[in-house]
Amino acid sequence: MADPAKPTPHPTPETQPFWDATALGELHLQRCRACDTHYFPPRPFCPHCHTDDVVWERCSGRGRLHTYMINHRPPPGWRDEAPYTIAVVELEEGPRMMSNIVGVEASPESLELDMELEVTFEDQGGMQVPKFRPATAAVAQTGEVVA
Repeated sequence: MADPAKPTPHPTPETQPFWDATALGELHLQRCRACDTHYFPPRPFCPHCHTDDVVWERCSGRGRLHTYMINHRPPPGWRDEAPYTIAVVELEEGPRMMSNIVGVEASPESLELDMELEVTFEDQGGMQVPKFRPATAAVAQTGEVVA
């Protein structure tokens, strides 16, 4: 018998553009044209000034570890191996996003608050789910990411 997969995200009309972007390996956020604020999660109006003059934009995919918890007991039926890290990532553009930290041991010794992170994507039931890993790319003096 195959291991059950993790739950698959189910896009709504408000979140479909977000998931369309993740399918391309990109992280997109909404930005309010009136107050120039990025926000997450998706919604049809700006949570800051309440206008509906909003657009989707590709974001940098960079952020910092705001807070985290290490889960040692995944829900029954998940094929995840415990422990794993559930985190709140503060994106470079301002909003915070809940996600998982991958590519580093799930231990307090390996997870430092404010550590620099970058987005990566994991297939989950045919959907590309954004996760974050420690940033590895060097930033040139020009501010461009160097691979």
